[in-house]
Amino acid sequence: MQNFEYYTPTRLIFGKGVIGKLPEVLGAYGHKVLLTYGGGSIKKIGLYDKVLALLAGFEITELPGIQPNPKYDPSVLEGVRLCKEKGIEVILSVGGGSVLDCSKAIAAGACYDGDPWDLISYKVKAQKALPIVDILTLAATGSEYDCGGVISRPETNDKIGYIDPLLFPVASFLDPTYTFTVNAWQTAAGIADAMNHILEQYFCEDATLMNDGFCEAGLKSLMVNGKACLENPSDYKARAEMMFVCTLACNNIMSLGNSGSGWPMHGIEHALSGYYDITHGVGLAIITPRWMKHILSARTLPRFVKYGVNVFGIDPSLPGMEIALQAITATYDFFASLGIPMHLQDVGIGPDRIPEMAHHVAVNEGLENAYVPLTEQDIAAILTASL
Repeated sequence: MQNFEYYTPTRLIFGKGVIGKLPEVLGAYGHKVLLTYGGGSIKKIGLYDKVLALLAGFEITELPGIQPNPKYDPSVLEGVRLCKEKGIEVILSVGGGSVLDCSKAIAAGACYDGDPWDLISYKVKAQKALPIVDILTLAATGSEYDCGGVISRPETNDKIGYIDPLLFPVASFLDPTYTFTVNAWQTAAGIADAMNHILEQYFCEDATLMNDGFCEAGLKSLMVNGKACLENPSDYKARAEMMFVCTLACNNIMSLGNSGSGWPMHGIEHALSGYYDITHGVGLAIITPRWMKHILSARTLPRFVKYGVNVFGIDPSLPGMEIALQAITATYDFFASLGIPMHLQDVGIGPDRIPEMAHHVAVNEGLENAYVPLTEQDIAAILTASL
């Protein structure tokens, strides 16, 4: 078991109607608020009006239009400009993980005099960040309970995971009813995203029985409740448990004391959505079974056997390699059953830029230190198998 330090200062406020506490919670951090949100879904479900009514005594500045795979330019830069110009004291992120990821970069950039990309690219360490409160409307990324976010810069094909302890939200409002109107595509992508967060922690060299049980239960919960959410989008119990698991899945609580894995599937997918702007969870679903098959060996076989038996209920008396291959097939089949296209060509990605993307990943993602080290050639092979 490895040494670790664990710190999670975020206050989780979970359940129906908890948004009523928003003025009290937000007011503790200031009254000049930057309200960040995406394409307008919060207006369609009435959440935007409810937030403004609750915050009638606050000074609100809005930053709408934050995109999936949030962009450095314009969203981060515009948010930083507004914070400095308006003297913003606290950021209120209302939406999914992309809005919150963008808000985190803004929170740090607003307290920095130089180019905010210096912080995102780790050239400079942030010394301060504005407090962030969020109201979550999509269960997927876990950004509501961690200190990281992913920011894209299309002109350089960069998609960088920006992590800093200053970026934990101070409070996250999690009302599962706000996810009832999430469409099937985004629900499926969220299931795949959260499952991959758990898999990135599960496949490692040194793990504990407790963490394995935590991860295996999380995966089974996402599969059962995710399917229930697709069958009945207004199933409160299913939406609530899915939201709860997604919140825990990226907080590192499931892998305390484990050795690191390097998160190789995320490293590879960052190139896909960095170059082609595809839905993150969909890219992960496509990559996951191909990565699994590529790293399957005598060394990794026991891990795959445990995964197959404990998550999918595969007969433990079968030969180990058969269990592992069945588990990989079951992973593929589950993602496909959600309606996710399982080939890169299905989402508009062909073979032309695979060498370029593989090189980008090899240079920027550090996968030579992953659970199973990956060279540029390995990465290209996984991408090619995903076509």
